Amino acid sequence: MRFKKFVLFVILAVSLISVQQGFAKKIVLKVFHAGSLSVPFGKMEKAFEKKYPYLDVRRESSGSVRAVRKVTDLNKPCDVVAVADYTLIPKMMFPKYADHVKLFAKNELVLCFTEKSKYASEINSNNWFKILARPGVKFGFSNPNEDPCGYRSVLSIGLASLYYKNPSILTNLLGKTSNIVWQKTENGLLFIAPKELKVDTEKLIVRPKEVDLVALVESGAIDYLFLYKSVVLQHGLKYIELPDAINLSSIEKKDFYAKCKIKLANGKVIKGKPIVYGIAALKDAPHPKEAKLWEDFVTGKEGKKILESCYQTPIYPAKVIKGK
Repeated sequence: MRFKKFVLFVILAVSLISVQQGFAKKIVLKVFHAGSLSVPFGKMEKAFEKKYPYLDVRRESSGSVRAVRKVTDLNKPCDVVAVADYTLIPKMMFPKYADHVKLFAKNELVLCFTEKSKYASEINSNNWFKILARPGVKFGFSNPNEDPCGYRSVLSIGLASLYYKNPSILTNLLGKTSNIVWQKTENGLLFIAPKELKVDTEKLIVRPKEVDLVALVESGAIDYLFLYKSVVLQHGLKYIELPDAINLSSIEKKDFYAKCKIKLANGKVIKGKPIVYGIAALKDAPHPKEAKLWEDFVTGKEGKKILESCYQTPIYPAKVIKGK
């Protein structure tokens, strides 16, 4: 009897060790990505790990600029970077860290709110900038120096001033609420985002990435938020669509978008352009073969279906831009 118990103990111990070793053998794949990709990438992670059970995807969500800087400035190990503005990869990662970028999704900027938001029953696509300027109304966007949604929000406000031919939009929504400044150029406007961004918190709230602000809208702490349409739909928020000349969604409007530019604290100048996401497996990825598997999954048919289920428009097949 004792011998049987001993044998059973040995079998259980060996089984436990085998299971532990099995877990230990999993390859950890590090992915740094834009906050607006959190929902679709969360779904992709589950599907990907089911397809490749020996892989363990570890995602870090942040503003896209910060995601890139984790690699270029902080030297954090990473296999794949995915950003909400594909041009960040050529500008900040070519040729040392990446030799290509795949353009795989689109989006558009909207203004979201809830039933608790002030003047929610009045706001529309034509008067939104007047509503935001009213006393007591509080709005938000993400930090332009850390997140594309932030600098796109500033550019969108600039484009609105040109589209409506109303310079007071700039004064009311940026000049009176922050230390973001601007100057006229030959073709349009150049904004300058200072390193130490200061805002009037009674009117404007800024956070590192756009998804950090969603809870503030949902709780009623702020009334309105500039946000990607896909994220708004994922959270079931109310929203108004902005004109195509402002929402950065239209390829046909790219020349008008380019009239507004913003200089970030790192010295990079970003011009207005349609919203396109990019992904790149890095040159020095700790796990290059597995990094390519994730990149191909995101940009492939399975990734396409998941993006669509999360209200994001895929670019399929993905367009590839290679470094020189």
